[in-house]
Amino acid sequence: MIAKLSGRLDEVGEDWAIVDVQGVGYLVHCSTKTLTALGEVGEGCTVHTDLQVSENDMRLLGFAEAGERDWFRMLTLVQGVGSKVALAILSALSTGELRDACAGGDAAMVARAQGVGPKLAGRIVNELKDKAGALPGGGTTGVAVTGISPAGGASADAVSALENLGFKPAVAAQAVARAQGELGEDASESDLIRVALKRAAG
Repeated sequence: MIAKLSGRLDEVGEDWAIVDVQGVGYLVHCSTKTLTALGEVGEGCTVHTDLQVSENDMRLLGFAEAGERDWFRMLTLVQGVGSKVALAILSALSTGELRDACAGGDAAMVARAQGVGPKLAGRIVNELKDKAGALPGGGTTGVAVTGISPAGGASADAVSALENLGFKPAVAAQAVARAQGELGEDASESDLIRVALKRAAG
């Protein structure tokens, strides 16, 4: 499977881009946030990708960050969410906003995306609220956070550790986000857990 492309941005459309990799042009469908992040036509770029194959179609989805791709894959596991709807959600919300919405049960925020009604937004939030803490995002609403490490990193491990101690996913995610905001992106798992425990208890 094609997991990443590094080349030159050859052309950009409304919801797609062509990345030239050593003379081969790859058409990738992207969210508006990814298209903006790719830069100017003619410049070098790197796109994290996900290949989707169906009975009558094969398309490559492109993402500026691996974390956005993780969220895309999780969203498309929800019944009623195809690649087009998932990209619409990722165009309307940052990964941090999406993480906050799912963790906090805020279906109205998800419903801001084009083509997402209240019923589907509610389903997305309900199905992903317990998984939000383990996925990357830009922090919790109202908290100044420089960033969350990719899934599997120190922050995700710290969230998991707090959940194992009995904290609810949303509480654990918020506490770790606050801890990382204080300690910085390079904080170790043990330091994140130590500070997060204080925040969660408080």
